Amino acid sequence: MRWDASYQFYDEGTDRIRVESYYLRGEIEFDDETSFRFQYLNDAISGASPTGALPGGLQPFLSAEIYDVRNGLLGAISRQFGDHRVELEISRSKENDYISNGVALSDMIEFNQKNTELTFGLNYLDDDVAVFDGREDQRKETYDLFAGISQIIDKNTVVSCNLTLGYSDGYLSDPYKVIQRTEIVGFPDGLGGTIFIPVDNICPENRPDSRFRQVLQFEGRHYVEAADASVDVVLRFSNDDFGILSQTLQIEWRQQVGEKLQLVPFFRYYHQSAADFFVRSLDGLPIETPPANPDGSGLNYSADYRLSSFDAVSVGLRARFRFNEVFSANATYERYMMNASGGGGDVAPGAAYPSADIWTFGLSAEF
Repeated sequence: MRWDASYQFYDEGTDRIRVESYYLRGEIEFDDETSFRFQYLNDAISGASPTGALPGGLQPFLSAEIYDVRNGLLGAISRQFGDHRVELEISRSKENDYISNGVALSDMIEFNQKNTELTFGLNYLDDDVAVFDGREDQRKETYDLFAGISQIIDKNTVVSCNLTLGYSDGYLSDPYKVIQRTEIVGFPDGLGGTIFIPVDNICPENRPDSRFRQVLQFEGRHYVEAADASVDVVLRFSNDDFGILSQTLQIEWRQQVGEKLQLVPFFRYYHQSAADFFVRSLDGLPIETPPANPDGSGLNYSADYRLSSFDAVSVGLRARFRFNEVFSANATYERYMMNASGGGGDVAPGAAYPSADIWTFGLSAEF
């Protein structure tokens, strides 16, 4: 039996997003063949985020102060059938404007004298999204098919490769994001002429109503006997029909210090290209009247900085201290930094990209 409780604080600084998260995880082994694991989470988010409007204008660049709470529950039961380990997972999370229900089924097969593991499965999410424009909640469905293989190379080295194919369908826009359009409005000047004044209006974004993505991940772990440490390297490639191509490199060094303390410095680099429909504004696009209730059809557009071209770097340190055979504690600090990559129309205004401090503290018990 294993129990974990943790607290995480994510802070983007003044006037930006802050998230406090509480997690409770557990795993119970009923016998050698059957086990059950669960997770409960409670997130409280507050602060403001970029709306999609351009800075320096009359439209707000940052949203009004928001506050929302999410509660989520996940449960999974697994059972050994010969060389197969089958797991069924069910999840549900709810917040004021979003409800998600999920189910996943996976199978892990051991062969080659248990030196090789083959994993495959599928995942389904059914989400309801509140859109705040007078319409009923919109639906989004996501299907993931995944497969992976893990191979023991020698007593100190394990490598793995995983492939995920995902498809989403339905309302994929963010109801909180808008896009700016400058229109020229004429007023009589009282002398028989007209005064023309530029007016900045905002419209809801319109992302496509489907998305197909592919994720390929390679991982290698090696124990360095001379240092009593291990190194874990992950390389991930992702592509989708939004036009986003991304690459991730993650490196962790797990250093044992004495019998009770482990220190884990880590580094993560992420880069992505811009979505095909990312634009800073609607100015110059071939659209006469943007729809008030976009549904993904027609011309697609979004000014969400998360769909732009950017680089992100995370550096941090994780520490784990084992008090005895039962109890242990851990603490992590991570610094996250996001910046525009490239220039021109593929990047958002520089003020949109956040940096954040992330603190995590946890306690574990294993019986």
